[in-house]
Amino acid sequence: MTKKLSALALLVAASLSGCAAQHAAKPAPEAQTTVTAPAETGVVKRELADGLYEMVLSPKGDALYVASSEGFKDVQGGVIYKLDPATLKTIGRSHTDLKNFALAISRDGSTVYATNSLDGGISAISTADGKVKNRLLFTERNKEGFPYGARQVLLHDGTLYIGGVADPAVVWVVDAETLKLKKTIKNAGQWVTGLLWSEQTQRIYVANGGGEILIVNPRTNRIEKRWKPLGDKPALLLNMAEDKATGRLFVTDNSKAKTTLVLDIHTGDVLKQLDVGDSLAVKFNAKRNELYITQRESGKLLSLDATTYAVKQSWDLPPNPNSLLLSDDGQTLFVTVKQPFNKDHSTNGPDSVVRIALK
Repeated sequence: MTKKLSALALLVAASLSGCAAQHAAKPAPEAQTTVTAPAETGVVKRELADGLYEMVLSPKGDALYVASSEGFKDVQGGVIYKLDPATLKTIGRSHTDLKNFALAISRDGSTVYATNSLDGGISAISTADGKVKNRLLFTERNKEGFPYGARQVLLHDGTLYIGGVADPAVVWVVDAETLKLKKTIKNAGQWVTGLLWSEQTQRIYVANGGGEILIVNPRTNRIEKRWKPLGDKPALLLNMAEDKATGRLFVTDNSKAKTTLVLDIHTGDVLKQLDVGDSLAVKFNAKRNELYITQRESGKLLSLDATTYAVKQSWDLPPNPNSLLLSDDGQTLFVTVKQPFNKDHSTNGPDSVVRIALK
């Protein structure tokens, strides 16, 4: 592995939050769909490819896009897989020259946006032909001279918010149509790991590796407040979800505090600390009043009653369940499941996509 690749991989791995770099000697062949007793369990699991990360559904719900970095050793670029959401069969794929991590999709479904973490950029990909139609590479460099890792992406009102993994971190504000940089929000703490748009407060929430939640006004793109819900206790806050009806903000930590925090979305006060263990991805389902949490270390996905916080159901998804995606109707959950790393940063097989029917 080159010195540059090693440094960039460590940069991405340092954020842990579902975006750790993956290395493989060669890309694994695309695997066949494996169904696990769907009539009884409602679970479909598909081994797909190396380096799977985040997912996004088309606005019509007829396509599931999955970001893949593929392998790192002797493998250039990545792939955006287009799957049938019902069967997880491949219905299209876009081979990209850079590696892909987080995803967003335009309201009309014509464009998928993918962060290229190792190269510090964002790519706009046409869903009509799978071609990269535009790209922006950010100019910031760390003290070793490498690009800031472009990790999470949030699309709101024609604007892309992209979290930069650095210390201090930044949030890039980009025009979604032109991919022109509009502003750089600086002093965002150590590593921007999570982004969320709140329908209730009309603000953007930014989680970072220093245990902070930053509140950004999208009209001015300025940080209005900074919360540190666990005070001086070590925390690496990651992903967030909102219950807009009750004003609750759910925030996960899978490496330091190993918990899910329930915050008042207006004040940042801790309403509850869920002692469920390491918590990575989180989704709130208003249709079913449920909270879903992936646990990377234990290999489980939990469903909690969102009122009592009691665990309603647990799915074993070894070895490492990662990202979550919930359908608009609240009845289907998608999960990426990653393989553990060997000492040489290789893995023993492809990552998987899981579809869970909640009805």
